[in-house]
Amino acid sequence: MTKYDKILEWLYSQLPMYQRMGKAAYKADLDNTLKLDEYFGHPHEQFRSIHVAGTNGKGSVAHLLASVLQSAGYKTGLYTSPHLIDFRERIRINGAMMPKKELISWVERHKNFFEALQPSFFEMTVALAFDYFASQEVEIAVVEVGMGGRLDSTNILIPEVSVITGIAKDHTEFLGNTLVSIAKEKAGIIKDGIPVVIGEKRPEIIDVFEEFAGRLKAPLYLANQYFQVPYSVLANDGKQYFNVRRGKRTVFPELYSDLEGIVQRKNLPVVLETLEVMKHNKWTIPDEAVYAGIANAKKLTGLKGRWDIVEHKPNLVFDTAHNEEGIKNLLKQLDETKYNKLHLVLGMVSDKNIDKVLQLLPRAACYYFTQAGIPRALDSKILAAKAGYYGLNGSIVSSVPLALEKAKEEAEEDDLILVTGSTYIVADAVGE
Repeated sequence: MTKYDKILEWLYSQLPMYQRMGKAAYKADLDNTLKLDEYFGHPHEQFRSIHVAGTNGKGSVAHLLASVLQSAGYKTGLYTSPHLIDFRERIRINGAMMPKKELISWVERHKNFFEALQPSFFEMTVALAFDYFASQEVEIAVVEVGMGGRLDSTNILIPEVSVITGIAKDHTEFLGNTLVSIAKEKAGIIKDGIPVVIGEKRPEIIDVFEEFAGRLKAPLYLANQYFQVPYSVLANDGKQYFNVRRGKRTVFPELYSDLEGIVQRKNLPVVLETLEVMKHNKWTIPDEAVYAGIANAKKLTGLKGRWDIVEHKPNLVFDTAHNEEGIKNLLKQLDETKYNKLHLVLGMVSDKNIDKVLQLLPRAACYYFTQAGIPRALDSKILAAKAGYYGLNGSIVSSVPLALEKAKEEAEEDDLILVTGSTYIVADAVGE
């Protein structure tokens, strides 16, 4: 075992990790975050930031923003979660992961403090990211909220702009059972006088954002009022071409992206309006940087798992959709995708409302019910039994690699193999 592996083992064993344990690891206050911030000398005050919250889309939006800012010449930090393979995917500067030696040194220097404070894994990771960004003198950091917003460890930031993408029911045991209650938690990232970009104008929740923004005198921008992406086309080179409009006028003609999923039609207006707000606040972001950053988002930031086509003949796609809204977006993608038969490698975590997801999934697909290698994973036998109630049938396979292997054995060249249901399912597939 390498020194890096030993450090990670210590982190995973010492600090409660939500991704593995679920509710037992969740801290519903900012006490530890504030103590960590004070201990490290308030690093979040030493760099500028964009703060991105939302149920779905926040990861893609964060990566796209970071890619554009990097293309504009700024030294750009990017903090996201969770990771797929390597812990250091969470913390990047100009696309490069934090070096292993830096992480090892940092943990060893501060291990005694962590053992005394006992922060959660996420609290410690946020402290690490902010301290690293400050020490490396990043000019701007794009920071993705972990869960909710109001009580998230990232919410000590005073950003250049706050961003809230789509709102849907997820993590309801922490954020509430209604869209309004969830929206209020997300709206907790809105700061006094700081502009906020909202991803969608849904009648049942827009009042929440307008009320928060009005009370805090925060200028509010509804992204899809400024930019619309009515359609996109997947080009022969694998890049997606977007038709971006502002009213009746086409703006950003021939805008391409290496992100292939049609859900980016929803995300692009959020990205573009956020960049407009930044430009209004004197950030230099030329159109050339917008084109370059969006065209090369995967390449520049390492983003994976968003309708990620990784093999052909048959097409093999990884997608981290894991809640009702995410699956609905995935089904729209399938409607626009040509294939003969769908092979669906499916696994979920035990604390999700899986019935809402299962009743949406196509009955005609051939399923491979499996589970990720984490304690939160839903037992594949239980998943298969629940799926059978909704007319979804297939094989029970003990691990993701074996399920993927079986799907590849049974699929024909013009079939589609889709791995989805959980970030951790995709992580196990990527790491196969």
